Amino acid sequence: MNFPALTKWKMTMPIAAGLLTFVFHLAANPHYGFFRDELYFIICGFHPQWGYVDQPPVVPLLAAGSQLFGHSLFLLRAIPAAFAGASVYTICLLVLEFGGGRFAMTLAAIAGALSPVLTAFGEKVGPDMVGLWLWPLAVLYLVRMVKGGDLRLWLGVGVAIGISAESKYSVIYFAAAFLLALLIAPERRILFSKWFVAGAALAILIALPSGIWQAVNGFPMLEVLRAGQSGKNVILSPAQFLFAEFLIVGPLLSFVWVGGLIWTLLRPPLRFIGYGFVLLIAAMILSHAKHYYPADVYPILFAAGGAAIEAWTARARYLRPAAVAIAVAGSLVLLPYVEPILPESTFIAYNKAIGHKLGLSVTVTEHAKQNWMTQDFADMHGWPELAATVQLVYDSLSPSDRAQAVAVGQNYGEASAVAFFSNVPVISGHNQFYLWGPRGNGNVLIDIRGDCGKSLHLFRSAKRAAVFLAPYVMSYEDDMPIMVCRGITRPLGTIWSKIKNYE
Repeated sequence: MNFPALTKWKMTMPIAAGLLTFVFHLAANPHYGFFRDELYFIICGFHPQWGYVDQPPVVPLLAAGSQLFGHSLFLLRAIPAAFAGASVYTICLLVLEFGGGRFAMTLAAIAGALSPVLTAFGEKVGPDMVGLWLWPLAVLYLVRMVKGGDLRLWLGVGVAIGISAESKYSVIYFAAAFLLALLIAPERRILFSKWFVAGAALAILIALPSGIWQAVNGFPMLEVLRAGQSGKNVILSPAQFLFAEFLIVGPLLSFVWVGGLIWTLLRPPLRFIGYGFVLLIAAMILSHAKHYYPADVYPILFAAGGAAIEAWTARARYLRPAAVAIAVAGSLVLLPYVEPILPESTFIAYNKAIGHKLGLSVTVTEHAKQNWMTQDFADMHGWPELAATVQLVYDSLSPSDRAQAVAVGQNYGEASAVAFFSNVPVISGHNQFYLWGPRGNGNVLIDIRGDCGKSLHLFRSAKRAAVFLAPYVMSYEDDMPIMVCRGITRPLGTIWSKIKNYE
């Protein structure tokens, strides 16, 4: 493929934008504490396998790898920071493919770095952080092929989709939407190549191990999804879903991505991008997905929007500083909601002052009593203290009791915290912990936030050994009893299936 000679700024600006984004996240990310899901990913990664009940293997392995030399929130949060930086770098490359210049790249990079949902993906370890880079990368290769580039780039698309699938299964929606978009656009010609077949085969080959693991284990992910839609998750109407998209992407950044969507639809060679976005959003709405599931597509529209606004303001350049100022100001207002940059008490005051005015209630994704810390930030608190409380109870047991004791967590967050921050053996019926099974017969059990199976008459004695109290945690995990249960009436293994909780 023959590329035109690149001027110096075209080479340096994408690198600089990516590095600035990376450094910003390195400074802003490692505060408050480990997030509930991050602890779960780490513990899953310490048990390496091809798949897990509720996720593919890439994110757990990355999370666990960051902790091989000891607990480090900084190293853990450097992982999403790197993906965020790579995402902004790729956004800038897309701007160049769209014919954009310095202003287009600046506006698109700001939007990609500071959009609330994308900032959140770059703030903590999670499945969406991988797609933050790889979805735009896949489209970058598609754009280059549409412009006459080497069709061997299908191999790059295949790798990007395959690795994304080993990070979060929802990339299937993205791949299907953009494949259908290409089929209905004139650019379908790039599909008629052996390299497309090779790229598709490569994607399937990379994704296959996790798919086989799911099949062998009865597709537990489907059970998790059904449970989420049967009461746990907030189901949005189409109008609510679209409104939530505007909020999570950033209301004042909507002029960038909406401009990009319109621009792609008006330009025949790029129309497949607009089609792909519309099809993706429609599929997510029909599937009752959470509003942030398609969000990794927005870096693509930000790149297109930067190029579009640059073209539209060619005769009104005085509008460009205003566009940048609006993008920055609008993002900074919401930044404390997606980056732990404010002290807890300050954030609570900030949220009380403006949270209800921003209509953020529509962005809640699960039915759970909220507090002024927001669920994400609350779930970054209390875990070391909970583990320390359980450790004290465990250490207070007699040697004979301690030799057979295990702690049980009501959810993977509680169980993972105990596993990560203490040396107490821990079990749970929640998601992957269920498959790891009981440890011993359960004759001595430290029950976190439980009642020793009172309704089942499971233990001969139950004693409250401690109470866990912590500020800023979710309300249902504050003032939790820590019970010691002794004398199990039935071996734990015989009732383990009743403890199963996939959600």
